Amino acid sequence: MSPVRRTPGTSRGSGPLRWFEDGTLHVGVGIEDTFVPQSRPGERALDEYALTEHYERWHADLGLAAEVGAELVRWGVPWYRVEPEPGRFDWDWLDRVLDRFAELGLRPVVDLLHYGTPLWLEGEFAHPDYPARVADYSVAVAERFGDRATDYTPVNEPMIHALFCGEYAYWPPYLAGHDGLVTLCAQLTRGFQRAQAGIAEVLPDATFVHVDAGMRYDGDPEHAATIRRLRESVWLVEDLATGRVDARHPLVGFLTEHGLSDDDLAEFRERAVRPDVVGVNYYPRHSTEILRAGESHVGGFADPRPTRDDGTAGLVELLRQAAARYGAPVALTETCVTGTVAERVAWMDASFAAVADLRAEGLDVVAYTWWPLFDMYEWTWRTSDGPRADHLLTMGLYALEERADGLARVPTPLVGRFLHHARRARRAAHRDVGAAPAEGQA
Repeated sequence: MSPVRRTPGTSRGSGPLRWFEDGTLHVGVGIEDTFVPQSRPGERALDEYALTEHYERWHADLGLAAEVGAELVRWGVPWYRVEPEPGRFDWDWLDRVLDRFAELGLRPVVDLLHYGTPLWLEGEFAHPDYPARVADYSVAVAERFGDRATDYTPVNEPMIHALFCGEYAYWPPYLAGHDGLVTLCAQLTRGFQRAQAGIAEVLPDATFVHVDAGMRYDGDPEHAATIRRLRESVWLVEDLATGRVDARHPLVGFLTEHGLSDDDLAEFRERAVRPDVVGVNYYPRHSTEILRAGESHVGGFADPRPTRDDGTAGLVELLRQAAARYGAPVALTETCVTGTVAERVAWMDASFAAVADLRAEGLDVVAYTWWPLFDMYEWTWRTSDGPRADHLLTMGLYALEERADGLARVPTPLVGRFLHHARRARRAAHRDVGAAPAEGQA
């Protein structure tokens, strides 16, 4: 395979090039945006923007993203706050944030659904009206902000949604088992397809970045059947949404056994949507789960399976799989290690190198995203009663530090290292199109 190259000014379609079609690597960061606003005894509402004080510090936070050389920012809309009552939208905060993106020249890749539904939607994802409600909300966002945001992820990590909300019973609506998993997969797919179709109607030039967790499974032969199912399940919602599930699909029997009909599957194929970019989220210390002999871990943070760090080998495998499966450009949409600064720098260098090698081989990897820009708090905060400091995850380019006036964003050596990689990508892009870097971009 030869390195990815496209002729400047041309597109796969009839219009001008979109960012993912220019043959270059676009470098971005993410801001952790998990929202599970429902609470019950023993479980607190989880809102990472509140925990990290992003609601107050958004203006400076986006400035930090620009300073580290990011071009793209994966950033999510808190649906439950934007639509506090059915059909009533509060755009004030979102307007100011999207204006700031435009001011800085940053490209938002908008997460429309990062786990949480509004408090008024009883039954959450399982409610019969969920697909229509999420589609209406998504279209409203696109109509409001289409002049400032053209790149959308209809649902982030839909299989993690389905597992946590539909099989493990950790998050609302607390369904359990394989029936719950299939119910959630179906509901998420219905919302996914309707949201993307609705956005495409109001924004014909919108870009759709489909994103899921790049999970890998291995283990003892006694678990061989489960491992096979889990490996296919990694792509299940994406397969349903893109109309790939027919009589030949390895999981069609599993789906029909646990509640889906042939008519359901036919409808998914009829409503199929396509990704412009397929995103893979990969964390080397967590993304490969192991099923050991004599053990039957359910999975997830309440009953975690053992993991194995397969480093860049796992990353390379998943990006290749995604490209081959969906025939679209691929992106590393989240990656980091939770650890010391030195460990994070080492992973950053190794993962950037792996992406460069794949591109040199001809694989169309169009983006690299470090997640998150600044530290975040572990989801276990939701089920504890301790302070947020007990759940700090050292993942970011910037450290979060508790001070009298709130959480400071303290630069670490990762800031300079990320800027180095971003500048290298920018120089390579200029070489590819035969132009010299502009002043200050070298």
